[in-house]
Amino acid sequence: MEPEISNQSLLFLVVFVLIPLSLSYFYQLGLNKNIIWSSLRGTVQLFAIGYLLTYLFELPAMIGIPFMISIMLTVAAFHARKKGMGLPNVLLYIFIGLLVIEVSVLSLWLIFDMVAFTPSEVIPMSGMVIGNSMVAMGLALERMKNEFKENNGRLLAALSLGAKPSTASKLIVQKTLNAALIPNVDQLKTIGLVQLPGMMTGLILGGVAPVTAIKYQLVISISIFSSVSLSAMFITLAMYRYFFNEQGQLVDSEEEIRSEA
Repeated sequence: MEPEISNQSLLFLVVFVLIPLSLSYFYQLGLNKNIIWSSLRGTVQLFAIGYLLTYLFELPAMIGIPFMISIMLTVAAFHARKKGMGLPNVLLYIFIGLLVIEVSVLSLWLIFDMVAFTPSEVIPMSGMVIGNSMVAMGLALERMKNEFKENNGRLLAALSLGAKPSTASKLIVQKTLNAALIPNVDQLKTIGLVQLPGMMTGLILGGVAPVTAIKYQLVISISIFSSVSLSAMFITLAMYRYFFNEQGQLVDSEEEIRSEA
């Protein structure tokens, strides 16, 4: 018998929402509307995707999988793009990066028989890879923009001494990649000790043997770790050059960056 949570029990989740809502009100954080909206939106989205997945799981794999992955890639690209607003072609780079990484990871899963080519396995696991890659790209873009802004003087000094843009921005690229990768490195270090990961927990609650659940968790955890690394590296190396013009001079504002593209 599959474990099930009643609708009445779900209503009591409002208690968990009231806690951050109360803190926001007490400390005047101004997050009240965001907390309420995010909670309602997340609930509606999860139920909607639940009904959609129920339908997709009944479709042939060659239809359901590409359809859902295309939606996930598009939404992820537009969301990550917000962190890189002002940078030219950032949406295209993000989408291409996510697509290449997803196709590569999925190909390896199928080649080495880690995952069956069925919607019920490919779609949830691909969602985790795409979602974490999206976050990594967003973090990388945000950190890179801040680093270029804060290190404007150092960059100008390096360029005036004859350094190439790639050399002058090497430290910024390193800091950007470091910031984007640290969360996943720390998570991988403590996996199974500090927390039981979501996929493993879900499989165990669904009645799967713990050792089998661990195998699936290892597949997704290592895949995510690799995908996050590649995502952050790709978007950083692809976009840092737009902070310089064709003459190798530093571009100061987002307007100038767009005009130089």
